Amino acid sequence: MPDITLTSEPRAEHGSRPSGRIRREGKVPAVIYGLGNDPLPISVPARELQHILAGESGSNTLINLDVAGEDMLTLARQIQRHPTRGDLLHVDFIRIRRDVAVSADIPLHLVGEPTGVKDGGLLEQLVFNVTIEAMPGNIPVSIELDVEHLAIGDQLHFSDVTLPAGVETELDPDTVLASVAAPRVATEDEEGEEGAEGEEGAEGEAPAAEGSDGGGDGGEE
Repeated sequence: MPDITLTSEPRAEHGSRPSGRIRREGKVPAVIYGLGNDPLPISVPARELQHILAGESGSNTLINLDVAGEDMLTLARQIQRHPTRGDLLHVDFIRIRRDVAVSADIPLHLVGEPTGVKDGGLLEQLVFNVTIEAMPGNIPVSIELDVEHLAIGDQLHFSDVTLPAGVETELDPDTVLASVAAPRVATEDEEGEEGAEGEEGAEGEAPAAEGSDGGGDGGEE
């Protein structure tokens, strides 16, 4: 994936009050960590960063931070947002190297309509993200899972998936990622219970009928 350059500014002030002022200026307080260097407090344009994180690669986008003329290749991590408005409050960037593998969470996308769904089954996705290890340039946007061949009762295990070149994971190969469940139908037991309830109702009406006949006979006497 291509790098995206984001201009940032070093910041000397810390605490909630300076951070609030930075946000009112349309920026996000952030810190750069990693590769054995001291943490570096910075601020970045909120709108530009929001646009990057809302893109196809999301937080796995390679961001080249320009800090006072020095370029630093990073990934956005520990993204804090306002609980109701969703505004960016703070971001940690980690320094990375192109020749060193990094960890990333990648979304799993189901592709195709399973045969079992066409027959009335229900497709269920059980795992939505997988943690992978890859060189920064090999981080995939997502991993697509072909489910067209799944019939009712079939399962897609992680061992059935071919990872992109240069991508590794420690996920158990037996992990079930998706399945097609059978449609729910009434069981014989349920039908038996419904029949029993109907019989009880019919039996309950008989005494009333007998009582009314007896009342009539008594009147005639």
